[in-house]
Amino acid sequence: MNKRSIVPEDLYGYQWISDPTISPDGTIAYVNKSIDRPKNDYQTHIRVASLLGNDDQPLTGGHKDSAPAWSPDGLQLAFLRLANGSKQLWTVPAEGGEGQRQTEVKRGVSAFVWSPDGKYIVFTSMVSIHAEREAMGLEEYSKQSGERGRIVDRTTPKAEGSGWWNGLFSHLYVLELENGRITPITSGPWNASYPVWSTDSKQISFLSKRVDDDMKDADMLSFSDVYTIDCDGGNLVKVTDSSLAISQFSYAPDGKSLTLIASDRIYGSGSQNRLYTVPVTGGAPELLVPELDMKIGNFALSDMKSFGPSPSPLYAPARLKPEMYVLGTLQGAVHIYRITMDGDVQAVTGGSDRDIYQYTLSDDGRYLVFAALDVDRPGELYQMNLETGEEKRLTHHNDDHMASLQVSSPETFWFEASDGFKVQGWIFKPAGMVPGDQVPLILQIHGGPHAMYTGTYSHEMQTLLAQGYAVLMTNPRGSFGYGQDFAQACRGDFGGGDYRDLLDALDFALNQFDCIDETRLGVAGGSYGGLMTNWIISHTNRFRAAVTQRCISNWLSFYGLSDIGISYTEGIVGANPWEDPELLWFKSPLAHVNSIETPLLILHGEEDLRCPVSQGDELFTALKRLGKITRLIRYPGSNHSLLKSGKPSLRVDNFEQVVAWFNSYLSKGVYSNE
Repeated sequence: MNKRSIVPEDLYGYQWISDPTISPDGTIAYVNKSIDRPKNDYQTHIRVASLLGNDDQPLTGGHKDSAPAWSPDGLQLAFLRLANGSKQLWTVPAEGGEGQRQTEVKRGVSAFVWSPDGKYIVFTSMVSIHAEREAMGLEEYSKQSGERGRIVDRTTPKAEGSGWWNGLFSHLYVLELENGRITPITSGPWNASYPVWSTDSKQISFLSKRVDDDMKDADMLSFSDVYTIDCDGGNLVKVTDSSLAISQFSYAPDGKSLTLIASDRIYGSGSQNRLYTVPVTGGAPELLVPELDMKIGNFALSDMKSFGPSPSPLYAPARLKPEMYVLGTLQGAVHIYRITMDGDVQAVTGGSDRDIYQYTLSDDGRYLVFAALDVDRPGELYQMNLETGEEKRLTHHNDDHMASLQVSSPETFWFEASDGFKVQGWIFKPAGMVPGDQVPLILQIHGGPHAMYTGTYSHEMQTLLAQGYAVLMTNPRGSFGYGQDFAQACRGDFGGGDYRDLLDALDFALNQFDCIDETRLGVAGGSYGGLMTNWIISHTNRFRAAVTQRCISNWLSFYGLSDIGISYTEGIVGANPWEDPELLWFKSPLAHVNSIETPLLILHGEEDLRCPVSQGDELFTALKRLGKITRLIRYPGSNHSLLKSGKPSLRVDNFEQVVAWFNSYLSKGVYSNE
């Protein structure tokens, strides 16, 4: 089949695969997500397939079904269905048929977990703790408070993705399947999240930043704790000692201890997650595998995934050798790692450029099923036989679409920074090149900075490659995946070593690959990558065009406007506006705007609370006042995740705008041998 160049509108043809779960008989349920182009929206339904990869068929008929989970006996599948603006819990027989709604709670269900004995489901839902608000109803309260003005008492009253705090808290409820009775088991002015059942189905553990001291501010606490409560709501016990920021945890097979994925926050957001254990009766968590210098979890960035983490860590069944499985972010890839109780750590999945973003383990411990991005395709499901090490691809939802598209694959390289750090990068060359071709190059900078690029498939990158550009990606210091020292090395040194790493990567590529035209260079990035794009073009004129997305331009204003402004500014720059405004201003690209000569396209979502749209506005205003070449595009109804989960038409427009901008200033991306 003749292959064609990838264009922005090819976004409409992808399918996204996520949330695999395996029943006791080996049936896999998972979520299939696609775009409903006429509605300019996404639709999701749940499908089932066998461990052999056959019998792949739809199980649910909804258009907004998600979060599948098998009952312990495998006879039912529970899931969430969005309808009339609310997610409710549903079940469907394993063989298919008519689904049954199990809840009709006022503010919907956020997450749920089956009890091991299959008699109960614990779920989270939002609730108001104020009786007067409940009495008049949230809508009426919102109306009255809107007429009076929004009252703000919290230090951080807003959050990216969820908006301004509405006075509600997340709490736990237990559904008794036999009679449909729902019992609230937590309450109070604090959030309960990530419920996990004890192995005997008698207790539920959960995460919370519960503050009993009025002098403490929960919004300013980095640490979270595990609490345990009886399934009827009695005997609430704090298990951990407020020394860790815990993101996930699970019970050990014997039910006597918890294994935590957590960070000690010694280096703030640049601290790596590690594994800890704590008795269920409580105490100080103990570090497992102290010598392991790897980021636990998936911290790879991509525009081709927007899914939450799988339950983790996963233990092999109790009758087998004690061992657990986790995702690990390491050296430009994310793999599944097996960790034994004696500290042995081994990757069980292979592939140098791979991004495994979700995984699950069969009840008998023989199979892993995981969702992964590879270099040449969007995510699909794979199965690994842990006894033989053999791997099999289970789904093929993107095969037809990808069969007609020309995909460019990366070359990986490493170089040594001036101070000895080893830095990884990738060069993507456009298809169809012949010896002697000279092509323009675009340096792409990832966000975070505590995240990581991989060489896997990206629609964003492939649309640039299809225009005849080479694309350079690298993981400068501050990136996860290269050890704790590397991850924290950018903190307090923004615009220092990280800036040098990026330009050193560019120089390495120019010396190593003679196909690059050094007179036609572009630079682009989003979030921290947008900030660094702004910084680069305010300190060098090497680039002929630049694109900054969801960026930061002014640390002084960012501090008070972003949902993470306090911790992020103090961590990355190392100051606040009243103690060292000079440092924050000096480290702001806006302070150096007069030096910018590179034509700059600024793209920003109007509802971005992580990097507020005012950051783009400030930079645009200054550039226009100075008579520089710039353009601002503000996307309505869009937040910080525009490129991953925004309205499909806006994502396509974003790609088209970027391509058009670079084509205007880099000779339209055509090959040249002049």
